[in-house]
Amino acid sequence: MNKLFLFFALIALSCSAQDGNQSSTALASNVTTPMKATSFYDLSATTINGDVFDFSQLKGKRVLIVNTASRCGYTPQYDGLQELHNAYGGEDFIVLGFPSNDFGFQEPGSEDKIADFCEKNYSVTFQMMSKVKTSAQSGHSVYQWLSNASQNGVSNAKVSWNFNKFLIDENGRWIGHHASRVAPMSAEITSFAGGN
Repeated sequence: MNKLFLFFALIALSCSAQDGNQSSTALASNVTTPMKATSFYDLSATTINGDVFDFSQLKGKRVLIVNTASRCGYTPQYDGLQELHNAYGGEDFIVLGFPSNDFGFQEPGSEDKIADFCEKNYSVTFQMMSKVKTSAQSGHSVYQWLSNASQNGVSNAKVSWNFNKFLIDENGRWIGHHASRVAPMSAEITSFAGGN
């Protein structure tokens, strides 16, 4: 009986540890020893319309980067992302959406289909990028930078599902990573967007 109890206790502990990892929020203030970094402003990506987007144009802006999907339970967060963009977007803050088919194959469409979906269903006007992979090891260079302390100089982070959010300050410094469950209009996101 003791062995059975121990077995179930270990299962419960491992499940709660996994849940904790998926919904955790990483903040730069928790990290005390930064590593040598690659500049955020050296990165670039392709917009959903096929244009090169050089991150050097983001100097002086706070940035929220989010991996999106059109067939996800979190897809309604497009509304909150657009509200965030409407309230704070401009010279000091920008939202960059990166569609990804990495989780549950929930973004299978082409860039044209994704753009149409975003416009028709959520009236998205914030900057959407072309579809990317979000893996820390083999994903797009932006996601490798976001996910690896060896590149961002601050913290490792794992993109655990669609609509994970990364915050980059106006100096190109990695500030935090928020799991999908953190809403775009939550206090922690709006405080950052507003420069607080």
